[in-house]
Amino acid sequence: MVQCNASHILVGTMAEAQELMQRIKSGENFEALARKHSKCPSGKDGGKLGWFSRGQMVAPFEKACLAGKEGEVVGPVKTQFGWHVIRIDGKK
Repeated sequence: MVQCNASHILVGTMAEAQELMQRIKSGENFEALARKHSKCPSGKDGGKLGWFSRGQMVAPFEKACLAGKEGEVVGPVKTQFGWHVIRIDGKK
């Protein structure tokens, strides 16, 4: 069973998610951006979601996490909740 540890920033539009991706690639702090911009309650914790297994997250989110490499920031990923910028914090 593959498990993934991820953090995310949830926003309302693809444009917001794309802008955040650029800011992260330019060196801005992921956790600080999550605290400021994420619509998810996890935003107050820097976007940290912790460890999860297959089947615990909505399919597009899970697929992006499983496809990404540890340390990578992936997105934007659309789910029924909005647009996600996801950082893969660990895999086991």
